[in-house]
Amino acid sequence: MIPVVFSALAMNSVGKAAMDMVNEVRRQFREIPGILEGTGKPEYGKCVEISTKAALRQMIAPGVITIVTPILVGLVMGAEALGAYMAGVTVSGVVWAIFQNNAGGAWDNAKKSFEKGAEIEVNGKKEVFYKKSEPHKAAVVGDTVGDPFKDTSGPSMNILIKLSSLVGLTIAPLIAIQVPGNSSADSKSMAISTTISPCCNAKSAGTASDKKTCTTADFSKATKE
Repeated sequence: MIPVVFSALAMNSVGKAAMDMVNEVRRQFREIPGILEGTGKPEYGKCVEISTKAALRQMIAPGVITIVTPILVGLVMGAEALGAYMAGVTVSGVVWAIFQNNAGGAWDNAKKSFEKGAEIEVNGKKEVFYKKSEPHKAAVVGDTVGDPFKDTSGPSMNILIKLSSLVGLTIAPLIAIQVPGNSSADSKSMAISTTISPCCNAKSAGTASDKKTCTTADFSKATKE
């Protein structure tokens, strides 16, 4: 589930940044005369600023999810759940990345295929369509999803997998110390040792055979209790 949420946030970020860029370009066309004629100078720095700020601001939520989730899983649910989470993110992230790269590439190639003419069957009849046709417009719309798929969301799965595993392995020693089973086992071992010691100490003057018999008998009694 985390790779899917991460991908959705990344693609949504691309859409927001692109819309901010479009609005800025429209503003410059309205307010700066001569841009379309080539006599006016656009404000390139504004566009660079928008893309830079969006790249940093919009990635806060995906980054927090990537770092915080393994910590919460490990501290709340234990080491076994953390291991399962890391394995799940790795396996599903790889599959999701391959899917997005292939699907995004297919959408992109579908749009480019109209440059030389694409043969499409319509109502049982094959026709060749070129750029600015209705099928080409539909392919352009599809490519608005394909580009974030193959250029943003798909490659970012590599970062998600690596960072999740790194955080999980970093906190693993802390979680392993807090495993409930370890403390109870240690307490039981200490109780058995305490039960056996007085008997063996009392017969310390006896033979080696007596010591062995005492230890075996009292150990069996202590473990049954």
